[in-house]
Amino acid sequence: MMAVGADAKLYLKPAGLLDSPQFFDEKNKRLNNSLIWFSQIEYWVFEDNIPVQRDLISIENWPDITAHWPEYLQERAAGLLANLTRSHAPLQCGDRILRFDQPHVMGILNRTPDSFSDGGKHDGDPQIAANSGFEMATAGASIIDIGGESTRPGAETVWEGDEIKRVIPVLEKLSQCGAALSIDTRKAAVMEEAIAAGAHIINDVSALLHDKRSLEVAGISGLPVVLMHAPSSGKDPHKGAAYGNIVTDTFDWLEQRIADIVTAGFEREKIIVDPGLGFGKSLSDNLALMNNIAAFHALGQPLLIGASRKRMIGALSKEAPVDERLGGSIAFAHHAIQQGAQIVRVHDVPETVQAAQIWRGMRDAGVTAPV
Repeated sequence: MMAVGADAKLYLKPAGLLDSPQFFDEKNKRLNNSLIWFSQIEYWVFEDNIPVQRDLISIENWPDITAHWPEYLQERAAGLLANLTRSHAPLQCGDRILRFDQPHVMGILNRTPDSFSDGGKHDGDPQIAANSGFEMATAGASIIDIGGESTRPGAETVWEGDEIKRVIPVLEKLSQCGAALSIDTRKAAVMEEAIAAGAHIINDVSALLHDKRSLEVAGISGLPVVLMHAPSSGKDPHKGAAYGNIVTDTFDWLEQRIADIVTAGFEREKIIVDPGLGFGKSLSDNLALMNNIAAFHALGQPLLIGASRKRMIGALSKEAPVDERLGGSIAFAHHAIQQGAQIVRVHDVPETVQAAQIWRGMRDAGVTAPV
């Protein structure tokens, strides 16, 4: 029997990823409905936010190990494992269907003068911005994420009327581009206008907390929503960061947020989660999250990872400026995909799509390898 208190919290992380799972029947499980299989489970037990036990167990031995745990931990373990192996339902996004048996690239289309990476690039003529969106779709982006307000540290809040003027003309022009269209906003009024203009996904960095009407608007729309972790839902999403353990704190926050909006009537099958890399997080925090992406599959939702061109790439590469972070962005996107992330949000669409295609080719070869 595991000697822990009644308030102990269990976390699971799939490990021991396999190239050719068919050679090891009964020794592996499929990670969601992806092309990734895992042969081991890394588990952590925390009490009062302090790790008290950690081990790596083979899939074969997992039932025998958990059989000796307290009943409440057995139930928790069963629920988390069910989430790790859950087959995510496809999302209908207009004429586009997003299936989660392979990773998707989300292209970033900022209609702002002050975004940290491409501020001003698409500011001005909405047709120029729309042309960039068409190029992303042609290059293979499954989703185009259109935003009209920068959420970089220190950015000024944009009045919702101005944000609407920035994003709606572009959304309308991209309505037939073939990709799913995502509206990157935390304001209910912008969501409403974007939904009317043909948006298929709501991507809210405040997880529907910034605006009191957002949850109602998103729920009534029936659209999928991305819930992102940030330390604050106020004006500055980077403010007030204080973590005991960045991985478990972020996991707990997202787990509770999912539960809250499902209780409010939102469809669980339409929730995507994002750990919020770079939002109120240090370099060590971001790297800890990147190294433990696979643990977030235990939330039971598709994962979106956005590391493209972020400051941590510069910090790890001799302070490379924003426009010289392609290699680092590809490295992080590939790592996220290898850990099972279903969506990677990027600026450099053609290069990331190519990296994802190479990964897919390698996975196909592994899964179909001859005996």
